[in-house]
Amino acid sequence: MTYYAIDFETANDYPNSACSVGVVRFVDGIEQDSVYSLIKPAKMYFKPEFIDIHHISYGDVRNEPQFPEVWKTIVEPFVGNGKTETIYFVAHNAQFDMGVLKACFDYYGMPAPNIAYACTLRIARKVWKNFERHKLTFLADKFGIEYDAHNALDDARTCGKIFAMAAEKSKCSTEELFSKYRICYFTSMKTTL
Repeated sequence: MTYYAIDFETANDYPNSACSVGVVRFVDGIEQDSVYSLIKPAKMYFKPEFIDIHHISYGDVRNEPQFPEVWKTIVEPFVGNGKTETIYFVAHNAQFDMGVLKACFDYYGMPAPNIAYACTLRIARKVWKNFERHKLTFLADKFGIEYDAHNALDDARTCGKIFAMAAEKSKCSTEELFSKYRICYFTSMKTTL
């Protein structure tokens, strides 16, 4: 199964304020390749506490492309356009990342691809019930995965690895795990998540 681990960072509390995206392609749980881009948010307001978390500021993105260009020139060529085949995403706390994706598509009036997604946070809570926490930083530390937290590419990569590890722990394929824990399937981002 080919799946894409995805992560967004945002400039502020508005979900359409994506300021970076990382996407990593996995085939049967093995990382193949990745893409990353900074994004100029819809409104150029960065909350200081968000900058403290992801270290991306106005100066970093003022000359970067906005979401439509990033999607059309970087992400879509990497994951496909979702018109004929479904795109399979995994994200840690997928409600956040899928909410950002939905908000950006809605804000810019862009057609939505066919997407199915699963949440590795929810999967981790089911697969490793005995763990006291299930945050990505905790899981990475528990499994010896070194990464730069709140870097969209590293977050996506770590999420994709956790998904593969959950499949192995569950003694099933990534496809079976995805089918078992898929939260939502939609053919239009206008569908309530």
